[in-house]
Amino acid sequence: MPRTTATSADTLVRFCDVQKTYDGRTLVVKALNLDIRRGEFLTLLGPSGSGKTTCLMMLAGFESPTAGDILLAGEPITRTPPHKRNFGMVFQNYALFPHMTVAQNVAYPLTVRRQAPDERAKRVKRALGMVQLVGMDERYPSQLSGGQQQRVALARALVFEPQLVLMDEPLGALDKQLREHMQIELKELHRQLGVTFVFVTHDQGEALTMSDRVAVFNDGVIQQCDAADRLYEAPANRFVAGFIGDNTLLEGTLGESKGGLATLVLPTGERLAGINVNDAKPNEKIVASVRPERIAALLEAPADETNCLKAQVDDVIYFGDHVRLRCAVTQQEQATVKLALSTPAMPLAGQPVWLQMPSEFLRLYT
Repeated sequence: MPRTTATSADTLVRFCDVQKTYDGRTLVVKALNLDIRRGEFLTLLGPSGSGKTTCLMMLAGFESPTAGDILLAGEPITRTPPHKRNFGMVFQNYALFPHMTVAQNVAYPLTVRRQAPDERAKRVKRALGMVQLVGMDERYPSQLSGGQQQRVALARALVFEPQLVLMDEPLGALDKQLREHMQIELKELHRQLGVTFVFVTHDQGEALTMSDRVAVFNDGVIQQCDAADRLYEAPANRFVAGFIGDNTLLEGTLGESKGGLATLVLPTGERLAGINVNDAKPNEKIVASVRPERIAALLEAPADETNCLKAQVDDVIYFGDHVRLRCAVTQQEQATVKLALSTPAMPLAGQPVWLQMPSEFLRLYT
């Protein structure tokens, strides 16, 4: 993947053609080029085994690249040991010392750096204030909830004022409600501090909610690195389109191209216009992807049937904040449509519907 460009002043970390193999044969990370900008919240997202955690471990210094270099503010750190990189680190299991109080846990990085006691106490107090744990300094980890323990781990990562904070699935052990609450708190804390955060997760919703940019990994390669809205609305390839969010997929071949749009020809002979993302050639087999919320489900055939398919509603599922239709389309997998609860005429199971999808939201992939 081409490097995401940033000026030297903007770039804090640069991966230059970094590779990693554990067995000498299989590359877990392949020719990684990535610039991490100062002050951004960057999430490394991907399925298990995609290379995202290995990338983070190399940045932290716990793993060494097989090839390539990692630069920090323009200086190579590829052979710099972890304790000299001055990065904060938060793990999924928090890694708190059970025999130490909250204050002692948070102070630990300062203690090993031989910080003066008065300055240490002042920084611990400030760090606990950042994560809203003032007054809990004498408690032990066993006396805290999961969310409070996560905050202690974060305070410990921030107390020595690192220029970079690395987080490896830090919210993975929390229940859904607390996890969503901590996502908002982490994003707000990042906004207040302006410290660079690099966050690893396999949860796409978490990545979209929290990040300035998301780097989507698969098979050791960054498939796309972009702002959350761009990843969702303009996926660069079939993998990103399928991994980020829900999709309705339609298979066919590429027809003619005209005015920046290309034609998807379905097995039934029906034709839909969309964006030819990967420069597919005429008659090449392609897959079209459209977000379910971009599809209109009409109870009658529209006067203009452009980009419209007839279907039948198989199922209507209530999701609380929206209704989801599963529709049968001839010679295709089921189509999913998301409708707002305020939809005036909600289709019912068994009814015919006409699915209309604007061409600017129908993306064609090889």
